[in-house]
Amino acid sequence: MFASLFNLIAHLGFLLTNPLWLAMTVFQLWMLVHALRNREWLWAFFIFIGSGLGAFWYYFSVYRDSASTGFELPGAQSRARIKQLEAKIHHLDNAYHHFQLGDVYFQRGKFPEAEKCYRAALVREPNDVDARAHLGQCLLRLKRPAEARPLLEGVMHEKPEHDYGHTMMALAETLTALGETDNALLYWQHITQNHSYPRAKVQLAELYATKKQPDLARAELKDVLSDDPHAPAYQRQRDRVWVRRAKNLLARL
Repeated sequence: MFASLFNLIAHLGFLLTNPLWLAMTVFQLWMLVHALRNREWLWAFFIFIGSGLGAFWYYFSVYRDSASTGFELPGAQSRARIKQLEAKIHHLDNAYHHFQLGDVYFQRGKFPEAEKCYRAALVREPNDVDARAHLGQCLLRLKRPAEARPLLEGVMHEKPEHDYGHTMMALAETLTALGETDNALLYWQHITQNHSYPRAKVQLAELYATKKQPDLARAELKDVLSDDPHAPAYQRQRDRVWVRRAKNLLARL
């Protein structure tokens, strides 16, 4: 069983007819991807050239310590959480559980389902600031910025630093989508003065580039790229899309 990953991939036809070998290969690939994402270069090398034993060794030595939920299929935790919240809603039907369920759907990228949950929460508690903010962000991702704007602006008037600046970032993105780039620029400048979010710095740089201010754009992009190697692994994973956009834009300036 313990052939190298390279040899296993080379005999793809055999793998497809042997479930045990196929499962072993999938497991090795899973551990290899995890090691690469977490910059465990030596482990990745041994997983790739070694046997299935190397993948199991990595799993018990590294993966279990880094994964709070242990060995499970992707999405299993959120599916269990959905069922748990649906049961609570069935028995209690309060705004908070609708809101939490909306957040689970939002994190999974299921924005229509998230919208329904946030609206259900607001029916039960119309003034809830978190539900209004998250509904606004949801509508923005559904490409309905005109509907998102009053929700996000309302929250901003009440709590300018709501969600540690994430609501303000959503409002800046909404204004950009509506073509109000000057107003968006002011928000991005305010955010980057108080936070170091790559999401904010890259989009501010993109506006600077659009407005023919390449030096200002380069400064923001260089900040993103210089901070990235020193960020925790979970943050680098979360921000990788913005780091990639920073590299692409910097190459064009």
